[in-house]
Parts: sequence; C-alpha cells; structure tokens
Amino acid sequence: MFRGYTGQQIHRRAFLHASAAGICGAMLTSPASAADDKPRTAKPAGGKPTEFQIACMTLPYSQFPLNRALEGIRRAGFKYVAWGTTHKDEGESVSPVVAPDAPPARAKELAARCRDMELEPLMMFSMIYPDQPEAVAVLTSRVKQAQAAGIPQVLTFGHTEGGKEELWRARFKELGPIARDHGVTIVVKQHGGSTGTGEACAKIVREVNDSGIAVNYDAGNVMDYLNVDPIPDLEKCADTIRSFCIKDHRNWPRDEDCGPGLGEIDHYRLLHQVAFTGWKMPLCCENIFAPLLGRPTDAERIDALARRAREFLETVVAGLQAGR
Repeated sequence: MFRGYTGQQIHRRAFLHASAAGICGAMLTSPASAADDKPRTAKPAGGKPTEFQIACMTLPYSQFPLNRALEGIRRAGFKYVAWGTTHKDEGESVSPVVAPDAPPARAKELAARCRDMELEPLMMFSMIYPDQPEAVAVLTSRVKQAQAAGIPQVLTFGHTEGGKEELWRARFKELGPIARDHGVTIVVKQHGGSTGTGEACAKIVREVNDSGIAVNYDAGNVMDYLNVDPIPDLEKCADTIRSFCIKDHRNWPRDEDCGPGLGEIDHYRLLHQVAFTGWKMPLCCENIFAPLLGRPTDAERIDALARRAREFLETVVAGLQAGR
C-alpha cells in the first residue's frame, strides 16, 4: 500500500520530527515565522510575469466521490484542478482517480469530464516513489495517461526515509526523454529524508539535466518533515521549479499542516522568488484545512475552505505582480 497519502501521515510525521535533527544536520535553519523585517531574497530580475495557475487538488475531498470533488472545486471558483489520489464512492470502497495501469483513454475521458465542468486538469499524482522497482514502468504509464488527457505534469516524490539518489538519477535520466517525447514534465517534490528539501531535489534535477524532469516545491513538507525554513531553501532551487504543491504549516500551537495563509509560511516571500519567470506555473492546493479544527465531515465546508485558499493565493499573486 502506498503510504504517502494516508491518514497515518500525522503519526509518521511525529516520529520524523523526533529524529529531524539527525537527518537535517547543518541544513536546519530558523522557523519561517522567525524571518526578520528585511527580505532575505533578492528582488526578481526583470522578466515576464509568471502565469500562476491556481488549482485545487481533489485530494482534500478524498472522503467523497470524485464527482463531488470536481463539483466542489468548481463551486469554489477554481479554473484548474489536479488529480489525486483516491476517493470513496457512494459506499465505502476506495478507488484511484486513475489506476496506474489504466489505459490512456481512461485519463482522456476524465479530462473531458473536467473540461465539461470548465476545469482544466494540470497535474496528476504518480502514486509511486522513484526508487521502487516498478517505478519506470508506472511513471511511463502515467506519462502516457497525462499526454492523452492533455495534462502537463506528473508528480512524484521520495520515501520519507530518503536516500537512493544515484538510483533516482538513473531512473530520471531514463524517464526524461520519455516525458519530453510525450509533451509531459515529471516533477519531483520534497517528502522528508535526504531528498526532503528543494535544494536536494534540485541537485538531482540539475545532474539529470533533462527538461522532462523538474522540481515541484512543497513548502509545507519542507517545514513539516525537517523543520527547515522554506524561504531560503526555495532560493537554492528556484530555477528548477515548474510547479508547487500548496500547503502551509504551523509548529505552534500544534504541529500540523494547514491551508495557505493559515500557517507560519510567508507566501509573499515564497512566491516572490518565482513571480517573474515567464513560465506557466501550477499552484496546486493540497491542504486547505484550518489549524486546530480538524477536517470537516461535510463537503460544503470543504468547498468554503477551498474558496478561501483560492482567494488568498489570488491576492498574493496580484500583489506580487502589481504594476507589471
């Protein structure tokens, strides 16, 4: 069972925090909330504004049928959607949005359903770690599904234990040309361990040196798993970033992920560094929930939180790019 998306994450993370010092070493920096008044990042060089594409993942609606997730995301005012990963049907059974071995036509059909609802799909989860034995086969299948669906990015990330960078490089060198040939980019994000920072992921991506492989930045994971301040970390990988998984994080009054603008991460400082790249850059909301309150059990409350996350990100982006 792929553990990267389960409710057991909270318990795993508690363990990981206890051992974070041994993993992070010299990488450990002050929390994001401890930033001083002066920006620690240079003003972006002149260039075309980044076309931020603010999307909501179906993941926050995982306890509801996929169609209800799409309806809620549309009601919350999003134009873009990201698929991931499983959803309960009208009963209690759980099904993947698109199975790893499903024919590309299945992804094409779902993309058409999204577009009929005026939602453009931007990203899909691969649901596999790059170092798993079947990773090349599954990621190749995902790339073909994404091409059929017109989805530009397939997301992967490492095991929370990290390691196996040499295998990652070998796999990505093999997968890069496949992704490019299908007009898709495989993006890798931070997920704890030795590949838990943007700097570490960017090092691998630069060594692979293939435009079919890039970095997805998850500031919440960087702060959560390793207690590393994502603002200076992003500065070390900004040139490799092609998308974001958006989640915020709080270390106080309780250690937990949350929706953007509800945690300790300054999204103005974060997105400032990639605000004028000229790229189309998906901002995919993975966590939209409020701290301390738990996850809502009614879909309408999730709709409201999704709308709040979208409006917050739209405000940040508008402010950063004002007058350009």
